[in-house]
Parts: sequence; structure tokens; C-alpha cells
Amino acid sequence: MSSFKERKIAKKKEEILRSAAAIFAEKGYHGTTMEEVAARLLMTKGSMYYYFKNKDDLLFHCHQMIMEKSIGQMEEILNSPLTWTEKLTNAIKAHVQLATSEKSMFMVMDKPNQHFTDEYLQEILASRTKYAQYFDRILLEGIRLKEFQNVDVKMVRMIILGALNWIQEWYRPEGEKSSEEISNAFSAYLLKILL
Repeated sequence: MSSFKERKIAKKKEEILRSAAAIFAEKGYHGTTMEEVAARLLMTKGSMYYYFKNKDDLLFHCHQMIMEKSIGQMEEILNSPLTWTEKLTNAIKAHVQLATSEKSMFMVMDKPNQHFTDEYLQEILASRTKYAQYFDRILLEGIRLKEFQNVDVKMVRMIILGALNWIQEWYRPEGEKSSEEISNAFSAYLLKILL
């Protein structure tokens, strides 16, 4: 059981990451300074370094926070007693819901090769691979059990994730479709590739 102090630190870190992601999304990674992130949170730059080593560390933790949530959702979906069609539907919907509710965080995850050195890049690519493998597993099991037609799993996974990852480019909370309507439409259309 984590202590009150650990929970308080974790909460503060998440608050800093959300604020940093919003500024990164607004001004770009290179146009953002640690001072700006600190100022938005009414903190000193020095106190920011208590939580994160530098701007790269901040960006890395933004990425990992979203990946941990995404992987957690996928594990829950995979361990549920649903059909593989329902699991894929839920995986698509979960991705859309997270992409729309965490738009700034998703925007800072773009093109990790341009932002990270080897120190962080390997870990980032490993978490992305793990996430993609959950989709592969759903697709393979769905094919094996004849719920899905026999398709090129890697190609279909890239089509699905490509479509899902493009959402942050055009989604607006004030747009004509709600997050739920978008997730329903995406799951319905993307499943047609397999059924």
C-alpha cells in the first residue's frame, strides 16, 4: 500500500505532466521551456526538478503515462470473457476514448525518433510494441476461431492503429460528433475489414 506522501507525489507528477503536455501541444516541444511549465502550475523552476530531471524526462513521462493507461486497458480487455470481435470493438473504443480525453498527451507522443535519444527511445519503442502486440493477439485469435476472415494481421493492425492515431489531428471537443459517437463509428467501420 503506497503512503499518503507517495500518492501526493504521484498526483503532483500527473498534474505537471498534463500541464506540460498542454504547453507542448500548444507551442511545440522545442518552443516550450521548463520555466513555462512551472509558471503555469505556479511552481518555481527549481521545484520542477524535484519531480523531473529535464524537459526530455518530462516528455518521456508524458508518453509513458499514456502507454501505461493504454496497456492497462488492453490487459483488462484481453482478460475479459468476451468474444474476440467484442474485444477488438472494446480495444478500438478504448483507444478513441483515451485519444479524445487526453488529446494533448497523445499529440506529444508523435514521432518519438525525433524527440528522444537512445536512453528513452528503447523504452518508448518497447511499450509501443507491447501495445501493438495486444492488437495482433486479438486479430490472431479471432482468425483462429473463425470470428474474423483470414487477413494479413500486421497490415490490418497498422490500418487500425493508423486510423486511431490520426484522431488527435482532427478531433475537437466542440466538434459535431461526441467522443462516444466517434468510437462507435470507428469500431463499426474498422471491424468491416475483418467480418
